[in-house]
Amino acid sequence: MLSTRGSFAHMFQRISRNSLLFFLIILLVGLSSPLGAQTEVNEPAPSIKKRYDQAKFYFNQLHTNSSISSSRENWLKGTRNFRRIYLSSPKSELAPACLFMLGRIYSQMYDKFTLEIDLDESISYYKDTARLFSQHLLADDAYFALGTIFLKQKDDPQRAAKFFTEIVTDYPNGDMHPEAAKMLKVLSKDHDIPLPKIMVTSSQLNNLNYVLPVKYWSSNNYTRVVIMASGPVRYKEVLLEAADGKPRRLYLDFKQSYIEPQYRAPVPIEDGLLRRIRTGQFTTDTVRVVLDIESIGSYKIFSLPDPFRVVIDVRGEDLGKDSSGLVASDKKTGEIIADKFDAKSKIITLRDQKKIAVTPVAAAKEDSPIAASAPTSKKLSLAQQLGLGVRTIVIDPGHGGKDPGAMANGIKEKDIVLNIAKKLAPILQKDLGCKVILTRTDDTFITLEERTAIANAQGADLFISLHINAHPVPKVRGLETYYLNFSTNAEAMRVAARENATSTHQMSELQDILSDIMQNSKINESSRLANQVHQSILTRAKPVNQNYAKIKNLGVKQAPFYVLIGAQMPAILLEIAFLSNEKDASNLTNPHFIEMLTQQISNGIKSYVNATSAQLRLE
Repeated sequence: MLSTRGSFAHMFQRISRNSLLFFLIILLVGLSSPLGAQTEVNEPAPSIKKRYDQAKFYFNQLHTNSSISSSRENWLKGTRNFRRIYLSSPKSELAPACLFMLGRIYSQMYDKFTLEIDLDESISYYKDTARLFSQHLLADDAYFALGTIFLKQKDDPQRAAKFFTEIVTDYPNGDMHPEAAKMLKVLSKDHDIPLPKIMVTSSQLNNLNYVLPVKYWSSNNYTRVVIMASGPVRYKEVLLEAADGKPRRLYLDFKQSYIEPQYRAPVPIEDGLLRRIRTGQFTTDTVRVVLDIESIGSYKIFSLPDPFRVVIDVRGEDLGKDSSGLVASDKKTGEIIADKFDAKSKIITLRDQKKIAVTPVAAAKEDSPIAASAPTSKKLSLAQQLGLGVRTIVIDPGHGGKDPGAMANGIKEKDIVLNIAKKLAPILQKDLGCKVILTRTDDTFITLEERTAIANAQGADLFISLHINAHPVPKVRGLETYYLNFSTNAEAMRVAARENATSTHQMSELQDILSDIMQNSKINESSRLANQVHQSILTRAKPVNQNYAKIKNLGVKQAPFYVLIGAQMPAILLEIAFLSNEKDASNLTNPHFIEMLTQQISNGIKSYVNATSAQLRLE
């Protein structure tokens, strides 16, 4: 028995030693292998699911428990809950849901605490959701959330449309597809944003450009029509002579084009030179737009890029009529008016960007903003006509609304120029006894072509557009005054491109398009006006009491500014200073500087008028 018991004891010791040795070998092998060295191990799915449910529960508490929802720190805790889950297992089934919830929480934090950083975080997480997990069910939800943010919080309908377009293009079966399509139709109607071609039902239409609702401005003797399109399109215009009791009519046929049925109804205009706009799908690939106008003396047609639009300017035959039909004033003293013309949105059209066709009109009268005088042996020049008196001046504070213009040193161009315009208007009213019209009197967005249309429709004698410059080099500062003309100066083209919201390359192409338009522009008179105003400001460039920095003279220049195109009166654009320069920025917020500036602008205009009157007497 003792011998047997000893054998079992010896065997047990051997087995124990072997087991211990085997365990140590396995442990060493495990530590030396890549798997053993791995520091990050994905958690089991049940553990992640449980943590996600807990994070969702806390998120719901933020909405139902006011004692914790009032603290931003508690909301940040909610974001940390989902962020930890995502970082612990970024490839799990719940990873996209975590990113989406982060976007959702930060968006609600912005609504509650109005911190811009929260909105930026929300946008970032929604973008990550859509891009990292593009095939997930939440991808279209993320794009829809992004579209909503850019439409409502960012006030950027163009970018909003891009996100909604992602949904209708890439997620035709997604649950957000109907809502995205609905939003795109609203954006097309309210903001003139073309529908994506995938939303045009007929397959044939995929190769067609489409037109948007027309905008127009009309007075007794002037009409401007703007037709926006999805891209450059070739067109031809035809002027029909009066027949069967109908006046002359101008129509345009746009090739390879389509217009949606809801935009095809005729648009009646109750007053002004323009009586009615008719549009229709003339053939399967041609859109026809017809302008019924009381009388057509002359017209010009040109196109502008970014976005592509066709501009039609029509002058009536009777230039002796009062051209200020939209707003008439018999007062001898000045009157300050801000006109916001309602752009009726009913149709649209297109044409080849390089083609500029202006059909000569027999016996068309000069498109002067001043009524023709009694017959004389010598036809009065524009300068002589202006010597008869300046009755109406339009002041155009640049930018506004969603377009802030230049921004630097804590100030925005749109705010500064509006302040200057409001202070300049009563000075002009007092000094010249004329009517003064502001294109805007509040923070409102107005398109470039509408600003010129206001001046033309009001029969303005002078047009002054106010702007503030900016430059990537902070030391650049000074005053520049521009009038409309071609330019080969790179810096002038840079400034024009910035104000036109386009590229310098497209600006170069525009020089070709403008060749016909410029023939009858008031270049010489605009140049004289620019020099008079510019020099007037510089006469007080050095402050007597040193309350503001001396103005640097950058000269009078020429460039193709959109806002000056088609102006039927002498027109200039002032780049008063550089927001990007500290000295100039300081001047623009200095009441003494603004007081000096506005008075000297008025003095410059008076000098121009006096010089014109003197020229009239000499001739």
